[in-house]
Amino acid sequence: MDVVARSLIIFGLVIVLVGVLLLLAPHVPLLGKLPGDISVKRNGFSFSFPLTTMIVLSLLLTLIANVVLRLLNR
Repeated sequence: MDVVARSLIIFGLVIVLVGVLLLLAPHVPLLGKLPGDISVKRNGFSFSFPLTTMIVLSLLLTLIANVVLRLLNR
């Protein structure tokens, strides 16, 4: 039962952390404007593909997931 309780607590904390990050994301100055992010603006059309931002966020989330999983396997 201890493992289930710890897992639920950590899962809840992760959800809260993701929620806080989503609230603060519009205030991060470089988010979506890193070198390598693709943005096209034409007459009545705009397209944005934040490639570099997605790679950086993926690496960050992978690091966080590895830390959480290592804490669960203790």
